[in-house]
Amino acid sequence: MTTTYAALLRGINVGGNRKLPMAELRTLLEELGHGDVRTYLQSGQAVFSSGHGDEESLAAGLTAAIEKRFGFAVDVLVRDHAYLRAVADACPFPAAELEAKQLHATYFSAPVDEERFAGIDRAAHLPEDFRLGDRVLYLYAPVGLGRSKLAEQLAKPRVNKGLIATTRNWNTVLKLVEMTRQ
Repeated sequence: MTTTYAALLRGINVGGNRKLPMAELRTLLEELGHGDVRTYLQSGQAVFSSGHGDEESLAAGLTAAIEKRFGFAVDVLVRDHAYLRAVADACPFPAAELEAKQLHATYFSAPVDEERFAGIDRAAHLPEDFRLGDRVLYLYAPVGLGRSKLAEQLAKPRVNKGLIATTRNWNTVLKLVEMTRQ
Protein backbone atom coordinates (compact mmCIF):
# COMPACT_ATOMS: atom_id res chain seq x y z
CA MET A 1 0.00 0.00 0.00
CA THR A 2 1.27 3.45 -0.92
CA THR A 3 1.04 6.45 1.39
CA THR A 4 1.49 10.09 0.44
CA TYR A 5 3.80 12.12 2.66
CA ALA A 6 5.12 15.63 3.01
CA ALA A 7 8.79 16.14 3.81
CA LEU A 8 9.45 19.35 5.74
CA LEU A 9 13.06 20.47 5.49
CA ARG A 10 14.31 22.91 8.08
CA GLY A 11 16.41 25.96 7.27
CA ILE A 12 17.26 25.56 3.59
CA ASN A 13 17.49 28.28 0.94
CA VAL A 14 17.34 31.01 3.59
CA GLY A 15 19.55 34.04 3.10
CA GLY A 16 21.61 32.31 0.43
CA ASN A 17 22.72 29.58 2.82
CA ARG A 18 22.34 25.81 2.55
CA LYS A 19 21.11 25.99 -1.02
CA LEU A 20 19.09 23.01 -2.10
CA PRO A 21 17.36 23.49 -5.47
CA MET A 22 13.90 21.98 -5.52
CA ALA A 23 14.51 20.26 -8.86
CA GLU A 24 17.47 18.44 -7.29
CA LEU A 25 15.40 17.55 -4.24
CA ARG A 26 12.75 16.03 -6.52
CA THR A 27 15.41 14.01 -8.34
CA LEU A 28 16.88 12.82 -5.05
CA LEU A 29 13.48 11.65 -3.77
CA GLU A 30 12.89 9.75 -7.02
CA GLU A 31 16.34 8.13 -6.73
CA LEU A 32 15.34 6.99 -3.23
CA GLY A 33 12.46 5.09 -4.86
CA HIS A 34 9.61 7.46 -4.08
CA GLY A 35 6.89 8.31 -6.57
CA ASP A 36 4.59 11.22 -7.41
CA VAL A 37 7.27 13.65 -6.26
CA ARG A 38 6.38 17.35 -6.15
CA THR A 39 7.78 20.35 -4.31
CA TYR A 40 6.12 23.47 -2.98
CA LEU A 41 7.90 26.81 -2.87
CA GLN A 42 11.66 27.03 -2.39
CA SER A 43 11.63 26.79 1.39
CA GLY A 44 11.72 23.05 1.77
CA GLN A 45 8.47 21.22 1.23
CA ALA A 46 8.27 18.09 -0.87
CA VAL A 47 5.40 15.67 -1.35
CA PHE A 48 5.94 12.07 -2.39
CA SER A 49 4.37 8.64 -2.23
CA SER A 50 6.05 5.60 -0.77
CA GLY A 51 5.10 2.02 -0.11
CA HIS A 52 7.89 1.35 2.36
CA GLY A 53 9.09 2.79 5.65
CA ASP A 54 7.48 4.98 8.24
CA GLU A 55 7.77 8.70 8.94
CA GLU A 56 10.95 8.38 11.00
CA SER A 57 12.79 6.03 8.65
CA LEU A 58 11.78 8.06 5.59
CA ALA A 59 13.02 11.25 7.27
CA ALA A 60 16.30 9.59 8.28
CA GLY A 61 16.83 8.28 4.75
CA LEU A 62 16.22 11.68 3.19
CA THR A 63 18.43 13.40 5.76
CA ALA A 64 21.32 11.04 5.01
CA ALA A 65 20.84 11.35 1.23
CA ILE A 66 20.84 15.16 1.38
CA GLU A 67 24.01 15.23 3.45
CA LYS A 68 25.74 12.80 1.10
CA ARG A 69 24.67 14.67 -2.06
CA PHE A 70 24.92 18.29 -0.90
CA GLY A 71 27.50 18.10 1.87
CA PHE A 72 25.46 19.61 4.68
CA ALA A 73 23.02 18.29 7.23
CA VAL A 74 19.35 19.21 7.04
CA ASP A 75 16.76 18.38 9.66
CA VAL A 76 13.79 16.67 8.00
CA LEU A 77 10.35 15.78 9.29
CA VAL A 78 8.07 13.50 7.29
CA ARG A 79 4.33 13.51 7.94
CA ASP A 80 1.45 11.72 6.22
CA HIS A 81 -1.81 13.22 4.99
CA ALA A 82 -3.88 12.03 7.96
CA TYR A 83 -1.57 13.82 10.39
CA LEU A 84 -1.42 17.01 8.33
CA ARG A 85 -5.22 17.02 7.99
CA ALA A 86 -5.63 16.47 11.74
CA VAL A 87 -3.30 19.41 12.48
CA ALA A 88 -5.33 21.70 10.22
CA ASP A 89 -8.65 20.49 11.62
CA ALA A 90 -7.54 20.86 15.25
CA CYS A 91 -6.39 24.48 14.97
CA PRO A 92 -7.51 26.24 18.17
CA PHE A 93 -7.48 29.67 16.52
CA PRO A 94 -10.09 30.95 14.03
CA ALA A 95 -7.95 30.20 10.97
CA ALA A 96 -10.63 31.18 8.44
CA GLU A 97 -10.81 34.66 9.96
CA LEU A 98 -7.07 35.31 10.07
CA GLU A 99 -4.50 36.26 7.45
CA ALA A 100 -2.08 33.44 6.67
CA LYS A 101 0.84 35.53 7.94
CA GLN A 102 -0.82 35.69 11.38
CA LEU A 103 -1.11 31.95 11.95
CA HIS A 104 1.68 29.39 11.94
CA ALA A 105 2.25 25.77 12.82
CA THR A 106 5.55 24.58 14.24
CA TYR A 107 5.91 20.86 13.65
CA PHE A 108 7.98 18.90 16.17
CA SER A 109 9.80 15.59 15.90
CA ALA A 110 8.27 14.36 19.15
CA PRO A 111 5.36 15.21 21.46
CA VAL A 112 5.74 18.34 23.58
CA ASP A 113 3.95 19.42 26.73
CA GLU A 114 3.26 22.71 28.49
CA GLU A 115 6.16 22.18 30.90
CA ARG A 116 8.65 22.77 28.08
CA PHE A 117 7.24 26.30 27.65
CA ALA A 118 6.80 27.13 31.36
CA GLY A 119 9.56 29.77 31.26
CA ILE A 120 7.73 31.88 28.69
CA ASP A 121 5.57 34.68 30.11
CA ARG A 122 2.58 34.30 27.82
CA ALA A 123 0.72 37.29 29.26
CA ALA A 124 3.66 39.58 28.43
CA HIS A 125 3.25 38.76 24.73
CA LEU A 126 -0.50 39.24 24.33
CA PRO A 127 -2.26 39.43 21.93
CA GLU A 128 0.22 36.90 20.56
CA ASP A 129 -0.53 33.41 21.80
CA PHE A 130 0.25 29.75 21.23
CA ARG A 131 -1.43 26.42 21.83
CA LEU A 132 -0.08 22.89 21.69
CA GLY A 133 -1.41 19.96 19.70
CA ASP A 134 -0.12 16.57 18.58
CA ARG A 135 3.58 17.24 17.84
CA VAL A 136 2.63 20.77 16.80
CA LEU A 137 2.52 24.26 18.21
CA TYR A 138 -0.04 26.69 16.82
CA LEU A 139 1.17 30.30 16.94
CA TYR A 140 -1.05 33.34 16.56
CA ALA A 141 1.21 36.29 15.70
CA PRO A 142 -0.95 39.22 14.55
CA VAL A 143 2.09 41.26 13.43
CA GLY A 144 3.58 38.34 11.50
CA LEU A 145 6.30 35.86 12.35
CA GLY A 146 9.24 38.13 11.53
CA ARG A 147 8.18 40.76 14.07
CA SER A 148 6.81 38.39 16.71
CA LYS A 149 8.51 38.58 20.11
CA LEU A 150 6.70 35.41 21.20
CA ALA A 151 8.02 33.51 18.16
CA GLU A 152 11.51 34.65 19.13
CA GLN A 153 11.04 33.13 22.61
CA LEU A 154 9.56 29.91 21.21
CA ALA A 155 12.53 29.42 18.88
CA LYS A 156 15.20 29.56 21.60
CA PRO A 157 17.44 26.48 21.70
CA ARG A 158 16.64 25.82 25.37
CA VAL A 159 12.94 25.56 24.50
CA ASN A 160 13.48 23.21 21.57
CA LYS A 161 16.32 21.17 23.05
CA GLY A 162 16.29 17.60 21.75
CA LEU A 163 13.70 18.32 19.05
CA ILE A 164 13.55 19.05 15.38
CA ALA A 165 11.20 22.01 15.02
CA THR A 166 10.17 23.66 11.76
CA THR A 167 7.53 26.32 11.22
CA ARG A 168 5.15 26.90 8.31
CA ASN A 169 2.58 29.65 7.72
CA TRP A 170 -1.05 28.68 7.50
CA ASN A 171 -1.20 28.86 3.68
CA THR A 172 1.57 26.26 3.54
CA VAL A 173 -0.14 24.12 6.19
CA LEU A 174 -3.30 24.00 4.06
CA LYS A 175 -1.42 23.52 0.79
CA LEU A 176 0.39 20.47 2.18
CA VAL A 177 -2.93 18.97 3.28
CA GLU A 178 -4.21 19.45 -0.26
CA MET A 179 -1.05 18.12 -1.93
CA THR A 180 -0.93 14.96 0.19
CA ARG A 181 -4.57 14.07 -0.40
CA GLN A 182 -4.65 10.78 -2.31
